[in-house]
Amino acid sequence: MRQSILFFFLFLSTLTQAQQAEDFFKSMPPELLPGVSEGNKTMLVVNRNKTTVPYPLGEVEKVVHGDDYLQIKTSDVGTLELKLLPISGDSVVVCVIRTVCTNVCDSHVSFYSSDWNKLDNERFLPVVSADFFLNSSPKKSKNDKYAVSLPDIYPISASFGETGTDLTLTFHYKERLTDEQIQKLKPLLKGDSVILTWKNASFR
Repeated sequence: MRQSILFFFLFLSTLTQAQQAEDFFKSMPPELLPGVSEGNKTMLVVNRNKTTVPYPLGEVEKVVHGDDYLQIKTSDVGTLELKLLPISGDSVVVCVIRTVCTNVCDSHVSFYSSDWNKLDNERFLPVVSADFFLNSSPKKSKNDKYAVSLPDIYPISASFGETGTDLTLTFHYKERLTDEQIQKLKPLLKGDSVILTWKNASFR
């Protein structure tokens, strides 16, 4: 009887462990973290401390390590975030954010099943564009000269906090506009950042 109880708790422990971010990180497809071997990934998550390991392109550093969240510095300009998001019961969807910051930060957000099958972003995240941050589109402005002078694409970065499931989107427009354009755009802005909340298996 005692052995049966011990086996039961060991089984539960194994299930819980399987849902932690570090286990998903170790099984992450190579194309999401090029050049980093399975051994290097294991070394990065061997404990909860900040850890740096060498790899062919330089060094990769684990910056944050939680039960459901990892933040990895992949280079001087790149970061990778892995977040487990609950969908139903004990099931999770894996969200991966890859961000590159050169003159400005730009992110690519993708979602995966627990066995790393890629999922459609539209199921979990609204289409992210400059319109997200604006009360009205400057391209529809009566000031045609001003509208034509604006770029069509603005970098937008995404990030999670160390705890919780809120996703922060930041609008990087200042780096692409002149001071005069910024002043004209400001009245149309809702804000420089937007926080999306994970609710009912999608961001809202």
